[in-house]
Amino acid sequence: MAKNTYECIIVGAGIAGLQAAIQLGRYMHNVLVIDSQNGRSNLCRGYHNILGWPDGVSGQTLRELGQKQAKSLEIEFMNDLVIEAEKHDKEILLRTKQGTEYKTKTLLISTGIKDQIPTIKDIEPCLGISIYVCPDCDGYEVRDKHVLLLGSGSTGANLALTLTYWTNQITFINHDSKELEQDMKNKLMQHNITIINEQIAAVIAENESSFKGVKLKNGQTVSGDRGFIGFGGNHVHSELAKQLGVELLENKHVLVDPRTKETNITNVWAAGDVVAHSEQVTIAMADGCQAAIWIHKRLLKGT
Repeated sequence: MAKNTYECIIVGAGIAGLQAAIQLGRYMHNVLVIDSQNGRSNLCRGYHNILGWPDGVSGQTLRELGQKQAKSLEIEFMNDLVIEAEKHDKEILLRTKQGTEYKTKTLLISTGIKDQIPTIKDIEPCLGISIYVCPDCDGYEVRDKHVLLLGSGSTGANLALTLTYWTNQITFINHDSKELEQDMKNKLMQHNITIINEQIAAVIAENESSFKGVKLKNGQTVSGDRGFIGFGGNHVHSELAKQLGVELLENKHVLVDPRTKETNITNVWAAGDVVAHSEQVTIAMADGCQAAIWIHKRLLKGT
């Protein structure tokens, strides 16, 4: 093949993209993975609900292991950001921020989403260890603990209510003091959830990653055993899909065929959190593997 021309290009080297790369590498296809190192899995210090990792595993570890495994299968990697995508008959053209053009027969979009987290001092070392984002992943970690819900408005309030499944000790810190409807206030009150309308200045932690509470902008400190984040406004990285005419939901997640993970645009697949699903690492892995299987089938047919 000509330089910068591939059988498949994967945009995004998160969990879904790496799993797809490994599967396609085992099919011995000519594959390039383009990644900007800005995925949400970079931030998580510990996933605790994955088979084989009972003590938890960080997103960074999974990414490093996955990339090493994919490279052993001769998968190429490029650190860059794809900013434009065009489809011309049976060929897809990609342009990157660094000015490089790539051509491919098939494309997998695994660009994920990015959590909206305000600038709060010392929060990052605690993410995935003692401050969590996903109740389905980590609600179990806060059972019977005093949780500080660091969030905003109805998004934070609803997450606080969700966490009552695991604990009845919850304080909701409404970071930007967004007004809550009276019905929501009543629900929080019924569950004895305290509401504090004040901006968070910093996280208080022992040994950098052990959450102990927060310091508010007004100087007050609030103690807690664990933290949870619920700010809303997460960014879905579906811009490339939109450029290619891929069907999106109102929330900008990508629609795919549930069996093949192919979008409504022929030879364009999507996998992982950019797709409309439960945003779980294990599901992202399954998505990536399933997409790769059907990409292989298509390549065998000569696209």
